[in-house]
Amino acid sequence: MKTHLRLLGLLLLLAPLQAWGGPEDRGDRGDRGNRGNRGDPRRTPVVEVFEASRNSVVNISSKQVIEYRAPRGIEDLFDHFFDSPRRSRIQRREHTSVGSGFVLHADGYIITNAHVVARTAQRKVIFEDKREFEAQIVAIDHEHDLAVLKIQTPEPLTPLSLGHSHDLMVGETVIAIGNPMGYQNTVTTGVISALGRSIKAGNNVSFNNLIQTDASINPGNSGGPLLNVLGELVGINTAIRADAQNIGFAIAVDDLRRLLPQMLSHQQGAKLNIGLQVSEKKQSLRIISVEVDSPAGRAGIMPGDTILEIDNLPVTDAVDYTIHMLKKQAGDTIRLQILRFGNVQQVTFQITEKPKPDANGLFVSLLGLEATTITPQMARKTGMPQLRGLVITKIIPRGPAAGANLRPGDVLLSLGRFPIRTLDEAGLLLPTVEHGQSVRMSIMRIQRRTYFRTDVILKTQ
Repeated sequence: MKTHLRLLGLLLLLAPLQAWGGPEDRGDRGDRGNRGNRGDPRRTPVVEVFEASRNSVVNISSKQVIEYRAPRGIEDLFDHFFDSPRRSRIQRREHTSVGSGFVLHADGYIITNAHVVARTAQRKVIFEDKREFEAQIVAIDHEHDLAVLKIQTPEPLTPLSLGHSHDLMVGETVIAIGNPMGYQNTVTTGVISALGRSIKAGNNVSFNNLIQTDASINPGNSGGPLLNVLGELVGINTAIRADAQNIGFAIAVDDLRRLLPQMLSHQQGAKLNIGLQVSEKKQSLRIISVEVDSPAGRAGIMPGDTILEIDNLPVTDAVDYTIHMLKKQAGDTIRLQILRFGNVQQVTFQITEKPKPDANGLFVSLLGLEATTITPQMARKTGMPQLRGLVITKIIPRGPAAGANLRPGDVLLSLGRFPIRTLDEAGLLLPTVEHGQSVRMSIMRIQRRTYFRTDVILKTQ
């Protein structure tokens, strides 16, 4: 009997040790990256989200080259008052900044903040594995501090999943990933502190409907993603309160969803005649309007139809739809699978081209100027062979351009949200500008081998 009691006591003592288990029961600690080991209590949702998202977060390195006259010594005053180029020399200064961004679409579209890439001459997108790609600006929205970049990659990228911000909860856990102070792929966590915040950014610019978070955000985080515990993008980190701790702000992802179709498709939308508009509603892509005398209207497409597929490819949101349409040209055929009153239908129609607008006529009537495309020969004469844009050839007296002190020879680099490289590109944008509307223009003035770049806002006539 005593022997049985001793054995029972020994088993009871060993039971807790068996419950904890040995190293072979807990799994190899060297296999920390094994996402299949869901029993590891250290694998929190934050760990899971970071590992799933890290390859979609990028570092954005931007370079701005500034040339200026640098007077020598005591001749400063003379040059200041008499503008004497004889007594000055040209200096070049390169300013490099870093920010963050993330992959929007597999085709190479990247999202970041406008202030990260505005007025930059060169931009590089750098992934965690050190791959680097030159980036072109597709669109910049200064009013909402958003920018879309495009890179060319040999293989499709892995985009982040876009969530929604209309149902965010104060106190909800969020995760910020970015490159603060140049430290790539840094992850911080916190909660949503408040919703619908507004901040002033200077020069009469305010950002509204922002998410406030206490997740640590530092310089270099700008443009990076703010994610929920499901790994869905809910915001784009954009600003911090420099005079406070743990107060950061992010652009709500619903604002990004609303702005993206126009930012992505401005040129195709102005050039191609399709005749329908879409909107995301309840995780589906609905047609909200159809022009009667258009390819879509003549094919029988109706408002309220839901698009299921384009050219046999499933689509669920406006981003997929817009990027697919960017690949289309006049004369191409589109095949849509639509859902109407519970019935699936196939509709096919051909895209046509809109008449080309008179760009200079619109420049004169709206802005009071004439311009022409900068040729490679003209660019070389400026000393900047890569320069692209329009050179202003004439200023109409008493027009908006004259009132802004623009001159013949000034270079027009962008109009509104979009960079301009040719007169045809300007012609696609100008029909969207209304009389009496304020328009932001990026201007570069070249004078005595010195160039100055600035933004001006004109009110159209």
